[in-house]
Amino acid sequence: MTLRNLIPRLPACTAGRLILLGLLSCLTGISHAQSVNPLEGNSRAITGGGSLFRAQCATCHGADAKGIATIDAPDLTMIWSERDLSVSEVFSSIRDGVPGSIMPPHKLTDSELWMLVSYLQDIAVAGVTDLPAGDVVAGEEAFRMNCSACHRAHGQGGSLGPNLNAITTRRSLESIMASVRQPSVIIGRGFKPVRVVTSSGEEVKGVLKSEDAFSLQMLDQQQRLQGFQKTELQSFERLQQSFMPSFSQTDLSDSALYNILNYLQSGATQ
Repeated sequence: MTLRNLIPRLPACTAGRLILLGLLSCLTGISHAQSVNPLEGNSRAITGGGSLFRAQCATCHGADAKGIATIDAPDLTMIWSERDLSVSEVFSSIRDGVPGSIMPPHKLTDSELWMLVSYLQDIAVAGVTDLPAGDVVAGEEAFRMNCSACHRAHGQGGSLGPNLNAITTRRSLESIMASVRQPSVIIGRGFKPVRVVTSSGEEVKGVLKSEDAFSLQMLDQQQRLQGFQKTELQSFERLQQSFMPSFSQTDLSDSALYNILNYLQSGATQ
C-alpha cells in the first residue's frame, strides 16, 4: 500500500488528507540518490511518514517502533545512534529490504520513502539526557568488577556482550536500566544465546553472530569465534535466557549503576 492508496481511506474532511496530498504533489521530483534527507524536520513529511509507518511497518516493528524481539524485528528508535546508519542507508533498506531477514522490499515512491525516513528521524532516541551525577572513579571500578568480562569500553574489556562505548549517547536511561535489571527481555541481534552439540558430543554455548541455511558462526563463552556446518551438529538450540546475569538492587544499586554510566559517559566520544 502506498501513501496515494492510503489517502482515500482518510476522512474526506480531514486536514491530514489535504496535507498529504499537497506534500505528494510538491515532492514528485525528489531523487533517492541524496545523502541528506530533503524532508528532514518537515512536519508534513513526518505526519505522512507516520501514516505510512502504521500501514506498512507497525506489524513487525510495533506501533511504537521499538521492535518485536520474538521475530527479531529491531527497535527503529535506535537505528541512527546504535547502528550509526546514514539516511541513504535507511532509505535503501526500506526500499530494497534486508537480505537474510524478514524485512521485505517496499514498492514506495522516493517521496514516500523519504517521508518514512523523516518519521524515523523524528522518533529517534537521543540517548541519556537526565543521568544523575555519579562518581567516575567508583564507576570505573564497578565496571571492571561487574561488566568488563563481557563488555568493552574505553579500549578495555570483553566482546561477548555489546560494546558499551557511547552507550549513553545511543540509549535512554530507562532502556539501559531495564537491560541491566532484566537482560533477557530484549536481546539484541548479534548477541542471541545459542547452544550446539557437535557430532563428537561436545557442547558449545555462545552468542550467534551469523547464520544461513547451511552453517552458523558463534562467539563461544570463552570469546572464541567458531563456525559449524549444521549437518555436522547433533543439535542446535536457541536459548531464551541471556548469558548476562540479572542485576537486582542488592547486586548493583541504582547509585552504583549511575557511577558506571558516568564512567562510560566520560568517554562517550571515544
